[in-house]
Amino acid sequence: MLECGMLERDKRALRRGSNILIKQLVVDELLIQSLQADDILTESMAETIMAEQTSQKRSWRLILLLPKRGPRAFSSFCSALRETEQQHLHDLLTQSPEKDGKDTPVEIIQPEEEPEGNTGRLGMPTAEKKRERCVDSSLPFPTQEEIAAKRGRTHAEAMEFSLDADSPINTPVLPCTPDFYLSHCHQSYKMNSSPRGLALVISNVTFDPCAAPDLDPRKGGEVDDEVLRKVFTELDYLVTVHRDLTAQDMRSCIENFCSQPDHRTVDSCVVCLLSHGVDGAIYGTDGQLLQLDWVFKSFDNAHCPLLQNKPKVFFIQACRGEEMDCGVEQIDGPVRTCSPCCEQLDAGREGQGDAQCRQRGDIGRPRIKLPQRSDMICGFASLKGQRICTAAMRNTKRGSWFIQELNTTLRLQARDTHLSDIMVQVNRRIKEREGYAPGTAHHRCKEMSEFTSSLCKDLYLFPKYQPQY
Repeated sequence: MLECGMLERDKRALRRGSNILIKQLVVDELLIQSLQADDILTESMAETIMAEQTSQKRSWRLILLLPKRGPRAFSSFCSALRETEQQHLHDLLTQSPEKDGKDTPVEIIQPEEEPEGNTGRLGMPTAEKKRERCVDSSLPFPTQEEIAAKRGRTHAEAMEFSLDADSPINTPVLPCTPDFYLSHCHQSYKMNSSPRGLALVISNVTFDPCAAPDLDPRKGGEVDDEVLRKVFTELDYLVTVHRDLTAQDMRSCIENFCSQPDHRTVDSCVVCLLSHGVDGAIYGTDGQLLQLDWVFKSFDNAHCPLLQNKPKVFFIQACRGEEMDCGVEQIDGPVRTCSPCCEQLDAGREGQGDAQCRQRGDIGRPRIKLPQRSDMICGFASLKGQRICTAAMRNTKRGSWFIQELNTTLRLQARDTHLSDIMVQVNRRIKEREGYAPGTAHHRCKEMSEFTSSLCKDLYLFPKYQPQY
């Protein structure tokens, strides 16, 4: 326990820069780990900070904590800023006070007090992980969504755009508590088998230049499949990863996965498909399409009886068209946001004559019937609408936006949040993001994810909890 508070001069420096810090500071895993390594933050504090839903709220919570964490907290924080390539904020804190020697007191304002989407008088973005780029810097900040200017894309190349930044979050999956499990297990899907289920990841990164000359390599796609392997392994799934499959190979792989007898003894399954795509289908490496409706049909109650009444989870990281979402200006109540960097009937009983549906010994008791397709939830990286199918954004170092946010939200929220609400949170985080590529058509580009569900109960993953029998 730190007994002494921060030195008064360091507190003044924090107060002077607090407004800019709240707007520009990127509180990511690397910065938090650095402060933990110096014993400035406890594990509980780190979890509390990272559980906040927006970048400003994480920054605000950290800045409130630092003055209470001892005389070394300031220097450790400044070192962490350098390590995370936030030198401009380091300089802001360590520069001398104004020439008149007077400190202007600055109140630390909670981010909740600023209207959502309003970037304030400094014109800085409120959306997560955005900040100004230093002029003359040859290295991108870790969280910039940035793409180089490219030649005009062909019909298929407009599927997915590459954006540069740093590595994905690897915060350990937070465990479910026994009390939470006991209070929620009865009204949710049974999820206590070990493993929880089998998981299949198919990731197409490199495409045949002869068979599919219009399909660019999905740089960063290899990051996505590794992120998914790690997070679902931590969630107690047996994960199998296949990379660079033709459409027919994907089909065979899915058929083999559906027929595995181990589905009988586990409580769920997960399928992740990552590739270029169009509305209703994804590409194999040979440029041929695999229809998603066929994929879902393979897991329905008729074709995969071992998974009847068990949740089947799908994540599709692919475009559903070529249209770029350029976004629209937000109107927030009476104030228009003007910053150039703003982010935003029950089944009846069977007839008495339906003898074919009765089992011997069950005369007079009709067999329970299921819909053809049920107990599924599918998250899509991009949006399908009546008039527009949009592109998905991918980052060459951190992977796709959708997989990034899915990974982060599962790690931090799965312990006490059911999957449908997790997907709502992913949607919210995706909504806040935008690309950074000045001078190109992709500057300030947007993405919107969505999910569909035929789940019939809450689906809690109950991470790291095993019931004691």
